[in-house]
Amino acid sequence: MPLKESEAIILRSYPMGEGDRLVSFLDRQVGRLRGVARGARMPKSRFGSTLEMLSYVRIWYFEQESRDLVRINQCELLESFVEAQRDYHSGVLLATVSELTEAILEEREAADAQFRLILVTARAIRDRGASALVLAYFALWTVRLAGWLGSFEQCARCGKAIADGPGYATITSGLLCASCGRGKGRKISRASLEIIGRMISTPLYRLPEEKRLSASAREISAYALDIAEHHLEKKLVTRPMLEFKETWV
Repeated sequence: MPLKESEAIILRSYPMGEGDRLVSFLDRQVGRLRGVARGARMPKSRFGSTLEMLSYVRIWYFEQESRDLVRINQCELLESFVEAQRDYHSGVLLATVSELTEAILEEREAADAQFRLILVTARAIRDRGASALVLAYFALWTVRLAGWLGSFEQCARCGKAIADGPGYATITSGLLCASCGRGKGRKISRASLEIIGRMISTPLYRLPEEKRLSASAREISAYALDIAEHHLEKKLVTRPMLEFKETWV
């Protein structure tokens, strides 16, 4: 039972027993794992604040083939997002990042791209605050990395380019042109389709925070989260908390 060392992001942790924590974390090399941190809830715990949601840590743990849970030995904090969580709206966004990631990723499947996406998103929330654009970027890229994002340039039914008008997003048929999809799904404006193209090709830090983009960002978030919930076959607990954030940039 060798000691393993890796970079990781803490997704969630739960009380376990009298003084332990059950921890869900994303190992950069191995993928999503669950483990037990013995004594993590005790007053003089060696883990300190390293097990807070979305903490970026260096982690050491023991793993046995016959057990699903690893035993977490130690964590070293590399980057914390606790301060961002003190703001309610930013905390909701970070909780959404955590919930969606944990729901989508299978255990023990390497996911370095998702790992990097989480860090980029958490840093943007910490630096920018609650942002509809950041949420849209994260949600869109998450469903794209999962293989669930179809073409946003061509109609999924007739194959014609969605050139001038809006698209219509349906849960079962993908993105449809105005002729095929009118009245059959969520309307996605041409402006939003153009921003999706920019999000796919442009790093988050190069996307401008502009008030005029907020309506499109909310449209894109709703589109991507609909896709995620359809494939997961469940509703995200944090999503209703996002619905009323009309004032986000």
